[in-house]
Amino acid sequence: MLISLHGLRFLLTVILFCCAVLALAFAFGCSRAVFIPESSPIRVGPNCKTKVYLLINGEWTLSDNSVVIPEGWYCVPPRFVDEDESKEVSPS
Repeated sequence: MLISLHGLRFLLTVILFCCAVLALAFAFGCSRAVFIPESSPIRVGPNCKTKVYLLINGEWTLSDNSVVIPEGWYCVPPRFVDEDESKEVSPS
């Protein structure tokens, strides 16, 4: 059974359109935002590497380098931390 040039062109257009739709569906389905309420502390999962804030000379300063946060550590909202009890880090 032979397919005409017009039929082949239509078939390829349909396949290309389906591939584009699937690619867009996968691309937009990959990102997801999860709201974590401020009333709840969280625990760090595996392989957490990020920049952190350090209290230096009374100011919170973002670190230059990324650090590994051990799995199982707790992260709490700022309102859980008493500013008077925060220990300052000496600049390296």
